[in-house]
Amino acid sequence: MIRTIVSIKEELCNGCGECLLACEEAAIQIVRGKARLSSDSLCDGLGACLGSCPQGAISIEEREATAFDEAAVQRHTAALEAAAPPVSELTHWPVQLRLLPATAPVLNGARLLVAADCVPVAYAGFHSELLRGRVVVIACPKLDDGRGRVEKLAEMIRCCDLTEINVAHMEVPCCTGILRDVLEAHQLAGSQLPVHDLTVSISGQSIARRQIAAGSMVSGPGEPSHCQIRGDE
Repeated sequence: MIRTIVSIKEELCNGCGECLLACEEAAIQIVRGKARLSSDSLCDGLGACLGSCPQGAISIEEREATAFDEAAVQRHTAALEAAAPPVSELTHWPVQLRLLPATAPVLNGARLLVAADCVPVAYAGFHSELLRGRVVVIACPKLDDGRGRVEKLAEMIRCCDLTEINVAHMEVPCCTGILRDVLEAHQLAGSQLPVHDLTVSISGQSIARRQIAAGSMVSGPGEPSHCQIRGDE
């Protein structure tokens, strides 16, 4: 069939790869330092990549080409994602609660994740699921100074205009202390944000997710009382 499709002039291409970022279908690849269409069926011919090329090597032409295949695109992009190496989602340093200043600029307007320090080791989805788009602080509720944790967290919540508060801890009783600390700090700071809580099993599985309403109190080993709790969908 005759249709519009991307054309790449090899003599102008410098292999910068900017077009790869602009192509949502991942139809372009770099081969021996030059951008090329990997398959006609993956290119929709709309030319989203044109403006990204600093060399003007990309244009749209009409020629004989196989039809655009959206199902093939889905299979292709899924295969690329599966083959891609894991990427760290960490955006700042330090991450220890004791070391990160309560007024650090990275905290301004942040989605805060407070994690017991065993969670990143145990939970395989820590980076892709929990850390992505969030600012993390870690602490050990058994070994660190509890009063210091609460005061530091309260200052963070009070001063940094957080948009979200998340807690992640292991299922063992001592580890749920991190949730008690966050809820106490939450009250001291007068925050109205809900707290999203994740419990991880000692085998590294997510076993409980819930949202704890503002104003909750704690009683016993890390369990909120007199509060509204709902399981996340």
